[in-house]
Amino acid sequence: MAVSSSMAESSYAVATRQVPSAAQGLESSLSRRTVYRRKWTSGKDDSALIERLKVGDQEALEALFNLYSPKLYNVAHRILGDVADTQEIIQDVFWTAYRKAKTFRGNSQFSTWLYRLTINAALGRIRRSKKHKEVEYEEFLPKFQEDGHHMVRPVVDWSDNLEDCYAKQEMQQLLKDALDQLKPVDKSVVVLSDLEGLSDKEIAAAVGITVSAVKTRLHRARLFLRGKLAVQLGHSAA
Repeated sequence: MAVSSSMAESSYAVATRQVPSAAQGLESSLSRRTVYRRKWTSGKDDSALIERLKVGDQEALEALFNLYSPKLYNVAHRILGDVADTQEIIQDVFWTAYRKAKTFRGNSQFSTWLYRLTINAALGRIRRSKKHKEVEYEEFLPKFQEDGHHMVRPVVDWSDNLEDCYAKQEMQQLLKDALDQLKPVDKSVVVLSDLEGLSDKEIAAAVGITVSAVKTRLHRARLFLRGKLAVQLGHSAA
């Protein structure tokens, strides 16, 4: 179930700080409402743009921004939940990509590299913020008896009739609230997997953890989200 994110948010604000001309050109792109919707392929079609970026081509920077920024914006906004922070993060990501383009060796897809820059920047912003409040998972995880059966029985599948009882907007808000209580890395993993459709291997590369760690974090986060929603809807987390 995806958390809605309006593409109107892709109209980025122009930063006020003084930066070199390439970044100023990027700021101009950030302020435009028109975003090119070319399919994100990150393949051979982009290799020429990446090579041009490595030699400081500002038009290549703008072209790559137009191609990748909408998806990266969605990822950052789903993690941060704040439009102003997201706008600043995306601008910083592309400015970093411009400055460090020569360090991209092509061992992974260019999109994966951009994902990693975006995730690192978003997690760094969260660590510096005092707003984020995590909830202990255990209270909302299923509990089992020694024989492996659920402690709370019978187990009720309350998910089948959600659409009959709750408006789509209500469910999206409940899910967003639950997502916001995940640990930042876990939230990033859930966003990349369940909302962006990345594979476990791609997520591991983007977040900087092992594939097994991705699987573990994803499993526990999903259990927490299900338990949290169950409690909010008047059911047992178990």
